[in-house]
This record gives sequence, C-alpha cells and structure tokens, in this order.
Amino acid sequence: MRYALLIYNDSEVLDRRPQEEQRRINDRIYEVMKRPNVSGWLRLRNVEAATTVRYEQGRTLLTDGPFVDSKDYLGGFILVEAENLDGALAVAGELQELQGAGAIEVRPVREEPPVGA
Repeated sequence: MRYALLIYNDSEVLDRRPQEEQRRINDRIYEVMKRPNVSGWLRLRNVEAATTVRYEQGRTLLTDGPFVDSKDYLGGFILVEAENLDGALAVAGELQELQGAGAIEVRPVREEPPVGA
C-alpha cells in the first residue's frame, strides 16, 4: 500500500537554522529517499509563490498566497510503499526526527482509477 507523508514546515524554525545544519539534515534525508520503498519526493516552493483558486457565487476567484495564514505550511510530500500503516509511520518518524520541527501527516493513497477512466 502507498502512503503520502505530507511534510509541514515551521517557517520560524527554518529561517533560524544555520545553512550548514540544514545541509547535514538534507544529506540524511537523501539517504532515506534512496530506499526502494520510497518512490518520490515533491518539494514545494515557499508559500509566497502560491495562488489560491476559489469558486464563489458563480465566479472563479484568485488570491495570491496560501489559503490559510499559518507559521506551519505544506513544504512537500513523499510517497512511501509499506505493508501497513506502521511501516509508513516508521519512515515518517525517522524523517521527523531529522527535521526536528513542523510535523508529518501520514495518509493512505487512494488506489483507484480517475473518474471516467
């Protein structure tokens, strides 16, 4: 079964982290990413680059920036293949220990064809 590990970052912590420390953390994260059961990692640009799309009262509305204002933001996600939730939680726990801030949300991926396929 595939699981998505949604990586939430704490912008205050990341802004204060020395570059050398972040480089060491990234090196260890890349080691995890090379495992055969980890199939992808999409890192998102910062929230200032976001555009939110809404549909209200028959109109499409565009807003610069994220949908919510928060110090935590979705920084990216990692796909993990695991036999069960415990296996996915083990990878998430290891990654969370490395990043030391923010949070990782673990969700099963829906394995179904798109509507109309």
